[in-house]
Amino acid sequence: MSNDNIYAAQTEVPSSSQPHPGRFTPPPVQPVYYQQPERRGGCASFFLKTVGIAALVLVICFFGLLLLGVMVGAMAASMEQVASIAGEKPLTEKFVLGSKEASAKIAVIEVAGMIAGGEDTFVSKQIKTVLKDDNVRAVVLRIESPGGTMAGSDYYHHLLKKIKTNRKIPLVVSMGTMAASGGYYLAAAGDEIFAEQSTITGSIGVIVSLYNGKDLLDKIGVASNPIISGPHKTMGSFSKPLTDEEKAIWQTLVDDSFERFKTVIKEGRKTFAAEPEKLDKLATGRIFTANEAKANGLIDEIGFLEDAIKKAMTLAGLNEEDSKVIKYKPKLDFIETLLEGKANKQLLSAETLTELTTPKVLLLCPYTVPVE
Repeated sequence: MSNDNIYAAQTEVPSSSQPHPGRFTPPPVQPVYYQQPERRGGCASFFLKTVGIAALVLVICFFGLLLLGVMVGAMAASMEQVASIAGEKPLTEKFVLGSKEASAKIAVIEVAGMIAGGEDTFVSKQIKTVLKDDNVRAVVLRIESPGGTMAGSDYYHHLLKKIKTNRKIPLVVSMGTMAASGGYYLAAAGDEIFAEQSTITGSIGVIVSLYNGKDLLDKIGVASNPIISGPHKTMGSFSKPLTDEEKAIWQTLVDDSFERFKTVIKEGRKTFAAEPEKLDKLATGRIFTANEAKANGLIDEIGFLEDAIKKAMTLAGLNEEDSKVIKYKPKLDFIETLLEGKANKQLLSAETLTELTTPKVLLLCPYTVPVE
């Protein structure tokens, strides 16, 4: 029976109290209201509440740690500025093989990704660390790069030559999957060059990547109205096509850079210095396999990194018992460690994209990024 049909019980009133004996008079009916029974949440409700509280605590902890990280990062940045005044902070050494107790070192300098150059880059710091460390007796330059800017490649090459002139220690090159264009520019500094069987190298040439988006801008109704100081100030602008005169200017820049590229190769590879016409036949911008590169004198041996390390040891008069092979790692501050560090930048970081998309002379293998 439903609660809506519940009525108070009916009873017969004694005859002495009835106003009309013999008649049945029901008592007054009191309304009965239905109340929803109180629900108990059970295990599911308790679980949801617990999860909600835990999530709130985690969010609070996360933002607390983030704020702490920002504060520590700011302090680290201030300390870094102070340290830079007193002198560059050394990199961390990572033991690879050999004898940990040995003082003589074989340093592996790594060049990976697009080459943009600069005094404060990881590559520059590695080279400068070697220049200051008298215990480094030989260097293996490990290149995994399709190239980059002319200025960056030339600057790194300048630093690498100091290893040979200032320190007078062997410099052996180990090519990875790719060491093309600007990557080969750096390799030319080596005493000997090793390439893996699957290495792609070569791409000896220069490119200036220019884009003309005038038709696109016209379609979407965008007009460029620069205020310039001279007729050539907008040379290479995205908003206008090149004139014949501007093309000639850019071509002169490319030709001069190309001659510099070939000069660097001839300085490092004496075969081409004696017979420059051989280099001219190779310097067409094409890429080469490791076998082709060896047959044409662009490299010396086909082998892996460990083969290049053994060669560097031999040239330095060392072995695994009396030396140790080390690599360099950058010291990371709190924020960099939290975010996996600046050392783990992708090939196309924001800085590299800016470098590559600004009109400039590139020593870059065009098969790797859309520069043309």
